[in-house]
Amino acid sequence: MVLLDGRSRSPCLTVFGSLALLTAMACGAPSPSGEPLSPSGATLAPRSPSATGFMNPVLAGDFPDPFILRTDDGYFAYATTDGFNEIQVAKSLDLVTWDHLGDALPELPSYIGGDTWAPEVAHIGERYVMYYTGRSIQSIRPTGGTAQCIAVATATSPEGPFVDDGEEPFICQEALGGSIDASPFQDRDGTWHLLWKNDGNCCGIPTRIWLQGLSPDGLSLVGQAVDLGIRQDRAWEGILIEAPSLLENDGRYHLFFSANAWDTGGYAVGYATSTELGGPYEDADENPILTSAGAAAGPGGQAFVLDHQGDLWMAYHAWHVDSVGYATGGVRAMWIDEVTFEAGRPVVDGPDSGPQAPP
Repeated sequence: MVLLDGRSRSPCLTVFGSLALLTAMACGAPSPSGEPLSPSGATLAPRSPSATGFMNPVLAGDFPDPFILRTDDGYFAYATTDGFNEIQVAKSLDLVTWDHLGDALPELPSYIGGDTWAPEVAHIGERYVMYYTGRSIQSIRPTGGTAQCIAVATATSPEGPFVDDGEEPFICQEALGGSIDASPFQDRDGTWHLLWKNDGNCCGIPTRIWLQGLSPDGLSLVGQAVDLGIRQDRAWEGILIEAPSLLENDGRYHLFFSANAWDTGGYAVGYATSTELGGPYEDADENPILTSAGAAAGPGGQAFVLDHQGDLWMAYHAWHVDSVGYATGGVRAMWIDEVTFEAGRPVVDGPDSGPQAPP
């Protein structure tokens, strides 16, 4: 849920609520390094690796579909179940060194039977609201079997415990295979919205990215769901699109998504743009913008976070090139790489497994 006022490599930023909305954070203030700032408040000097830098992955264990929440107390990362924790949560002070905190969702509601995936958290009012995917025992796919659906849980602390006291899924498009990969977004006017994907690839049904309004507390849906108009009609996308995340930069909305088979090196990240939040969105000609390279294979499941200096980072998971897929003993580790905008287009400096300057 990131808004950028982007005229240079690193936008001038602020934070509304708890997640990054980019407008005007350190304008007129000196940079932490003492280097001059551009008129928009961004340090224009390029990053350079140093002895105090870092190397990817920053979380080497299995930490799929990562999402990072910035708070005044540090950064909290959430991820898909590892088989021991329903929702993994870790904390860092610098985006590089992470401490596992255990399970952010230690008790599942009665309607969820496991398979907890792709959590994202928004700080709305006095609460932290987690949107996550789980297997709904009361929701049936068109081809039979239970569907993956979107659920919501709340907590008073970013580390949890989050509690889902619902009796049914928050969103579940059963006729379209189910609903997964929820991502909250707060627009410039303060309104909240939720993106997700229908799980059609489970059942031979096309996958689509959807958007619907949220109530001010983030716990109810408002209006009707809108199909944002992108299709898995390019060769690199394979049979599906998923994992939506949204940035707004200089008046244009940038809808990022992952595509292709998650357990292969063909998994990758692309984006589409629109001047209207509700679309329609048009695929970027340069897609995909994040693909297998170096030690990273099948990068995807992306999310975005602003560091405390106002630089934008993409968090994502990737296999090691020598062990793609769980059958090979592989894990989907968490990587981070910087994102900049050049001539209005997002550029991801990765996958980068070499030394990098720290956030």
